[in-house]
Amino acid sequence: MKVVLQRVSCAQVCIDQAVVGQIGTGVLLLLGVAPEDDEAAADWLVEKVLALRIFPKPDAESATTTMQLGLEDIAGQALVVSQFTLFADVAKGRRPSFSGAAAPEFANHLYEYFVRKLSARVSVQTGRFGADMQVTSTNDGPITLLLEKT
Repeated sequence: MKVVLQRVSCAQVCIDQAVVGQIGTGVLLLLGVAPEDDEAAADWLVEKVLALRIFPKPDAESATTTMQLGLEDIAGQALVVSQFTLFADVAKGRRPSFSGAAAPEFANHLYEYFVRKLSARVSVQTGRFGADMQVTSTNDGPITLLLEKT
């Protein structure tokens, strides 16, 4: 499994010009699933997303900020969007191959599992698995991380 995590001040996902998911301060998570992935990989990624200290805590003595707080510490939100293209192979030719991505039924199962596990700890919004979505966000920092459980 792979997650592209972006710290955001806001993010939303639209389908057919209708907003289906929207958050304020938190993380935008683009989630890709490979055929060999399992619930243990999803559990690991959920814990990693929650444990990362990527949010600033104002330093009262120096007027600077440091990354000391996690998503739960700030009562942040998460927007989770399925993203099979994270497993694209572009080594040959001009058209990406997506043979490294899991089959849709299996990928949807792990996507929904990931969302349920994350939702137990923080407020979560989602896109719609397999839909043509338009995702917009304001990357805060910018902070963008690639998390991968192999």
